[in-house]
Amino acid sequence: VDAVIITAGQAHFGALKDMTPQDNLISVNSKLLGQVNTVLIGTNYVKDHGSFTLVTGIMMDDPILAGASAALANGGVKAFAKSAALELPRGIRINTVSPNVLEESWENYKDFFIGFNPVSAKKVANAFVKSVKGGQTGQSYEVY
Repeated sequence: VDAVIITAGQAHFGALKDMTPQDNLISVNSKLLGQVNTVLIGTNYVKDHGSFTLVTGIMMDDPILAGASAALANGGVKAFAKSAALELPRGIRINTVSPNVLEESWENYKDFFIGFNPVSAKKVANAFVKSVKGGQTGQSYEVY
């Protein structure tokens, strides 16, 4: 495998006052650990000098209401990638892409991202290309 891009992972959205530990585990087990475990297992299958690209999101830097659990998972993914970059073997690289809400899905999400400036899917796609084909590791490509 030359490169692995992970954009999957479910996160819990809901008011903090109503969140339960079980709700929060949705974000931790799916969004955070799903990506971390893919790297842990996938390292055995990625070629020398290959790469992993994980996905986070703007909420870790610019919070939204009802997004605390998702922000936690995003921040954890970013911290993991930055630290794992120091230890991945055989020149394997790891980065994250942290997109803002997309122009293409703005109508569906605008009520959650009040005052945000959406970005194009093309701009976000270029960050994934940079992560896979570039030479850097341990970076977070923020497309805000």
